[in-house]
Amino acid sequence: MKAPIFIMLALFLSGCSLFSTGSNEYSEEFILQAEKEAEHFLRANYENVDEVTFSDDHSDPMGGLVIRGKVNGEAVFSMDMDNSLNVIAISEGPGFPEEKPACKEKVCDD
Repeated sequence: MKAPIFIMLALFLSGCSLFSTGSNEYSEEFILQAEKEAEHFLRANYENVDEVTFSDDHSDPMGGLVIRGKVNGEAVFSMDMDNSLNVIAISEGPGFPEEKPACKEKVCDD
C-alpha cells in the first residue's frame, strides 16, 4: 500500500520541478529593460530619488519577475513585474522616499 503512494508523490514532485524549471529564466536584455522600467517608475512616483541600484537576484518562488535594489544607497525595495514590464506590486523598506502627492491616488508615468 505504501509503494503506490510513494510513486504518486515522486511523480507529482518531479512534474512540479519539470514545469517550474524555466519560469525564472529571463534574458539579460529583458532584465536590463525591466530595471530601466523600474527606475523610471521609482523616479516618476517617489520624491527625491537620486540613485537606484539593482540586485542580481531576480528569483521569485511563484515564477514571476522580481526586481530588487536600493534607492539612494540605503532604502531597499522589491518590485514584482509582469512580462509586459508593468509594476504589479512594490515593497518598500525603512527610509524609502515618500510618494509624490499627485501619485498617491494613481500611478504616475512622467
